[in-house]
Amino acid sequence: MTSQGYTAGVPHLILLNKPYGVLSQFTDKGTISARQTLSDFIQLPGVYPAGRLDRDSEGLLLLTDDGKLQARIADPRFKMPKTYLVQVEGDPQPDALERLRRGVQLNDGLTHPAEAELIADPGLWPRDPPIRVRKSVPDRWLKLTIREGRNRQVRRMTAAVGHPTLRLVRWSIGEWTLEGIRPGEWREVTVPLS
Repeated sequence: MTSQGYTAGVPHLILLNKPYGVLSQFTDKGTISARQTLSDFIQLPGVYPAGRLDRDSEGLLLLTDDGKLQARIADPRFKMPKTYLVQVEGDPQPDALERLRRGVQLNDGLTHPAEAELIADPGLWPRDPPIRVRKSVPDRWLKLTIREGRNRQVRRMTAAVGHPTLRLVRWSIGEWTLEGIRPGEWREVTVPLS
């Protein structure tokens, strides 16, 4: 679905609510069966993702046609906060949350401290396909904010503290959020010229 307000001739910043199962790229070459890509949702020339979001993750993906803005968003040097709503297996206790807040040792080193808190079910849209549910194992939601961007970092962090991720939704990057954007929809926002 497209959004109105796309203005020619000025830097663009697009906020997309990337659905589950969609690649964070515009083409899917080299596979036998084509997978959904960004081109199934956005048909704007010259915009590219500022960072990425794994195929099995949902939520906010920023796209821009401005190289400086893309670097500011995606480059870990700028430590732009990224907030995730994470449904995890089990019921994390205070010690697990404290480990996330201090930093977690992963196979590629210690993560930076994260902001981590238990939250109520955020009432998000249904995921297709739904997560696996085990009646004998509870699940809970976390709000987790990180300032680095290692490969599959949030999933590895929650697994390292004993609570594998069942569903992962990026809610915000810096000041930009998913508020009011349904899965597969996008909105253009104004970016101050620098």
